[in-house]
Order: sequence, then structure tokens, then C-alpha cells
Amino acid sequence: MQHDETPQAHAWIDLDDQLRFRQRLLILTARRLVLVEAPEAGGTPAVAREWPLSPSLSLRCRDHAGVGTLELFDGERRVAAWRHTMGGAPIARLMADRLARLNSAERRAAAEAHCDQCGAALPPDQEECPYCAQAPEEPPSTWALLRLWRFARPYRGALLLGFVLTVASTAATLVAPYLTMPLMDDVLIPYQNGAPIDYELVSLYLGGLLASALLAWGLGWARTYLLAWVSERIGADLRTSTFEHLQKLSLQYFGGKRTGDLIARIGSETDRLCVFLSLHLLDFATDVLMIVMTAVILISINPWLALVTLLPLPFIIWLIHLVRDRLRHGFEKVDRIWSEITNVLADTIPGIRVVKAFAQERREVARFREANDRNLAVNDRVNRIWALFSPTVTLLTEIGLLIVWMFGIWQVSNDHITVGVLAAFLAYISRFYTRLDSMSRIVSFTQKAAAGAKRIFDILDHVSSVPEPARPVPAGRLEGRIELRRVGFRYGSRTVLDGVSLDIAPGEMIGLVGHSGSGKSTLVNLICRFYDPSTGAIRVDGTDLRAFAVEDYRRNVGLVLQEPFLFFGTVAENIAYGKPEATRAEIVAAARAARAHEFILRLPQGYDSLVGERGQGLSGGERQRISIARALLIDPRILILDEATSSVDTTTELEIQAALDNLIQGRTTIAIAHRLSTLRKADRLVVMDRGEIVEIGQHEALLAREGAYYRLYQAQLRNEEAAAGLAAEGEDDDR
Repeated sequence: MQHDETPQAHAWIDLDDQLRFRQRLLILTARRLVLVEAPEAGGTPAVAREWPLSPSLSLRCRDHAGVGTLELFDGERRVAAWRHTMGGAPIARLMADRLARLNSAERRAAAEAHCDQCGAALPPDQEECPYCAQAPEEPPSTWALLRLWRFARPYRGALLLGFVLTVASTAATLVAPYLTMPLMDDVLIPYQNGAPIDYELVSLYLGGLLASALLAWGLGWARTYLLAWVSERIGADLRTSTFEHLQKLSLQYFGGKRTGDLIARIGSETDRLCVFLSLHLLDFATDVLMIVMTAVILISINPWLALVTLLPLPFIIWLIHLVRDRLRHGFEKVDRIWSEITNVLADTIPGIRVVKAFAQERREVARFREANDRNLAVNDRVNRIWALFSPTVTLLTEIGLLIVWMFGIWQVSNDHITVGVLAAFLAYISRFYTRLDSMSRIVSFTQKAAAGAKRIFDILDHVSSVPEPARPVPAGRLEGRIELRRVGFRYGSRTVLDGVSLDIAPGEMIGLVGHSGSGKSTLVNLICRFYDPSTGAIRVDGTDLRAFAVEDYRRNVGLVLQEPFLFFGTVAENIAYGKPEATRAEIVAAARAARAHEFILRLPQGYDSLVGERGQGLSGGERQRISIARALLIDPRILILDEATSSVDTTTELEIQAALDNLIQGRTTIAIAHRLSTLRKADRLVVMDRGEIVEIGQHEALLAREGAYYRLYQAQLRNEEAAAGLAAEGEDDDR
């Protein structure tokens, strides 16, 4: 910057063109817009490009599938575009608004309304920010099906062979009507006029009919099997890619999605696409080839009669175009409603114990019936359109056949064509109109597949808000030094962390305390890199956390959640989840350290005992100790305990604390606990309130200060005394 330039706004551009993490800074001054490249290690920032301000210069913001785009326009010509994660969207919008202000002749008054979320000025007489308003969802398009080519590309050889077989089998089916012309004109009609039947010629024609039928059958079988084989693999690849992409998305994506909806997309939608590719698309290709080949043959036999035959075709095409969009939107609504049904099942079945405990079976049945009724209503609307469309196409084809009969009889009566030609025409026409009717019916399946493809690609197009770096720094075996520099984080428009700064030494144990909602869990989520900070930075061993490959970094982090989650499987498999190659001795050692070994041996099959879904066969304390053993098995350099002892009784808590006293040696530990007494041995306690750090110190020092920690501690003591008093009263009543 020049000495007389003052930055008006700035925004971090944190994604490159390949959507990998890369830091660049866009600075707006009263004179120009400057793009500054982040320096290499030991280097200095460098101005990459700059644009002098002019009245025609403008910035536009848009977002799609979790990626924001900031575009620079000179008039209507786009001169530059940058990608960023959605955490930078409010700043980008604010920057676009600042540029508009600088280029505006009239400055808005300082007292005018601004958006609470992004800070942009609101238009007059409007309460909703046009920048933050959610963009309408794009309707599904049939072109979405073309995007499946990326999954079909590995099988292009088989697809080409399938196309050749389709052409050959379709051509073979068209031989039979062509042979009816000489059979009628050279054999049957001469016989009616008194000539003897030429049996050798009849055998030749009938042999040709049999050979064409057998050839069509063999080619059709090979074609159907080959294309079904390919479509099944395309569907399997699509399911795998979608699930794999889901695993790469951040927790922020899953926070706004229903489990049932995601299950429906990966399961039902991919299955529908597979059926479309293996059956309906094959039929459609056959129909198109049959129509084209039939039209060519008809024109070659008699152009005028062929012209009359093709008369209904424009009307059918127009009708298909008319109902296509309505069907596509209808099927998309059907998919959304079906996801609601799946959501009810995904909510109710895992939570069946709660449903029964609160006697809410009727309520859940009512929810399911309501969703099912909406599904029925939407399907009825689609079926009304389809019920009118299909008979109309049939009617048009019947009218076309009647016209062909009328014109053909007139042609025969005037000796323009023979009876054999008319018979061949009618044979071809029956196949032509049958295929035309079949092709019109494919509209329904195509629009269903297009709606399903859009829902699948909505997942595949979504980019994680925790992007991988363009040039990742190897994490290796970390020491565990953590530095937070003015870290801020927002959930939408709600600020959760604001300017948090903290240094944690390797091997130090930090206790995070504070009221619910103070930002403790959000802070550890940022350290685990489940989210990226909206502002500021987190450094581990002196390196920005976003410079590490996510998987490489998380191998150094062990996490014990407040609500322990176990997968369906054996106890040993759950403990070894983070290290599948672990030996039985390592699993047992981790279980001993977590004080889980004794109760595991009491299970029917010990470490090979099956636990139910989500560990329902175990108590809360047992599940928690297994989850602790799971974290300890990977020997993390950074250990996160998010309310790790909240689900255990006092005796179990003492056992776990005894184990943790040995395990935290040489390991950076960040612990959150409701019971402050469990954090007395922490090297430092960090007290948080409303997203800020208000106190840091040891237990005794913080109590002596009589500040926020002292008030928390006293409130907890009063709660414990009240609970003990209620327990004593209960014992007296029992006596």
C-alpha cells in the first residue's frame, strides 16, 4: 500500500481454481482493488494484480454447493473471479457493497439500515438482505443425466460395443417386414390369380424370416446383458463416489441435512438411475434407432406414403415438450416427499426406546401418515398429467394408422403401389408407432432419472467448508503445541467465538470451563478441524492448521465425545476403530488404561461380544470407557475430552481420572467437564463466557480471585449440596 492509501475493506480468498486451500488477500482502497499473494516461508507479500477503481467496476457474490465465488466485472465483462469457503461469504458481500459505495455518486446516510449478518446496506423499505437471501433452487434439468458420463467413461469400450449390438439387433428386426413385400407380390397374389406356388422361393423367404428372428434374438440378448452389466457398475461407482464425497464434507454440511434424506439419495436415487440406464435408456436408444431406420426404409419404398406416415410425429413431439417440464417438477416433489417419509423412519426406528418411554407411538404413526398422505397427493397430481399424456399419444398413433390405410388404399386403387408394398408399409407402421408410443412413455422415466441425478449431484457438487490445502505440509508426529490467534467463529449470523487467543504448550493439560453455550465445544471442534475459523488462525507446532492435510493431521488427535457412539460389531472392533490393524494385546492394553478391561471380561464372549446398534447393549459408563479406549489406542499427541466423564457414575469417574493422570503425561490434553472437581489437576483452567476467554489460571488461584470461575464453582457446590439433601430426604422417607 502507498503511504496515503487507506484500506476500505479486505477479504481472504482461501481457495484456488482447483478448490484447494490457498491464502490470498483482496484489498480495496479508495483508488484500486489489489490482490496480494500470501508469502512463502520467510518471504514478503507480493501484489499479484491490481485494478484501478472506475464507475464501471463492480464485485458480485454468488454461492453454490458450499463454495462462494467473488466476481469482478468491468461493465458486463467479467475480468476476474475468485473462490472462497462459505466462512468468507459475509466479508465478500460486505466488500462488494463497499465498492458499490465508493463508485456511487450519492453516499447513503450513516443511519440507514444494514444487514446484521453480512453488514451490507439494505435497500429502501426492505427488511431482508438481498445478498443473504437464499437463492431459489435450480429446477432439475434433463441435461443433468449427461453428467453421468464421468462415471460411464471407464466403460466406453463396452458402451460402444453395446451401441453396435443395438444397431445390429434393431436392423435385424426390420428384415421381416421387408421380406413381406416379395412374399405377397411374388407368391401369394400370383397364386390367387391362378399361378402355382414356388415352394423354393417360399422356403427362401421363410428361411430369411427365421434367420432374422434368431439373429435379432441373439444380438438382443447380448446387447441387453452387456448394457445391464455396464449400468450396474456405473450405479455402483455412483453410490461409492457419493458416499466417499460425503465422508469428505465437513460437519457443517451434515448439520443442515436429515439422515433419511441422505440415505434416500444414495440408496433410492442411485438405484433409480441404475434401472434407467439398464432398461429405459436402452429401450429409448432402440426406439430412436427403430424410428430412424423405419423412416429411411419407408422413404426408400414410397416417399409420399412415408410422408403421410410421419404426419403425427410433430404433434407427438410437441406434446412431449409440453408435459416434460411439468413431469420433471412433479417427480422432484415426489422425491422430496419420499425423503420426508425416510426421515420419519430414520428418526423413529433408532429412537424407538424414547418413543415407547413417552408413549408417543400414535404421534409417530400420525407423522408417518401425514408424510405418506403428502406423497400420495403429489403422486396423484403427477399421475393426472401422465394419465392424459399417454392415451393422447396412443390416439394420435391410431389416427396416423387410419390415415395410412386410407392413403394406401387410394394408392393401390390407382396402381401407384402394390398390395405387397402396402402390407410392408403397414408392418413397418405398426412397429414405428409402437416404438413411438414407447418412446413417449420414456419421458416419465427420464424425468424421474433427471430429478434423481440432480439430487445426487447436489451432494457431489458440494465442496467441504474444510478444504484440503493446495500444497499440504506433512504433519508427521506432532509435538502438540497449539496457538490460537484471535479466533472467531460464526454459525450463520450468530457469533459463537470472538477474538479467542490462547497458547497451549506440548504436554500441557488445559481444562475448558464455562456455562453451556459459552463456546467450549466449538473451540475443540475448531482444534479438531471439524470447522475452520471465520476469522483468525489456529497454529499447531507453528504451522497453520489449514496447511495440513485433514486426514494426516487428525491421526494425531484423539477425541472422546460427550455422547459416546459405538458401531454395530464386537467390542474389540469398536476399540480398534481408529487403528484397524491393532493387535489384541494393544486393544487389551487400551481397555485396561480406560478401566474397561474388567467389565469387558464379564461379557458373554469378552472382547468378541457383539454390542447392539449404537452400543445399546451396554450402559452409558461402559460405552464411554470403550470410546476412551478407542481414543487411547491411536496414541494421539493431542487428546480432546469433551465431557468425557459426564455419562459415568462417581466411582467410574474416579477410575477414569486415575487412568488419565498417567495418560496425559507428554500429551497435550484439552478437557471439558461439567464437574469442576475433575479438572483440579489441569495445568491451567480456561474460563469461557459468551465466546470469549475471561479467565486463565490454576484452580486455587482462580478461586482466590473470586471471579467468573469462583462463581461457577460456588454454584456447582450449591447444586451438589441440594442434590445430596434431596437424596437424604428420600432415604428418610424410605425408612
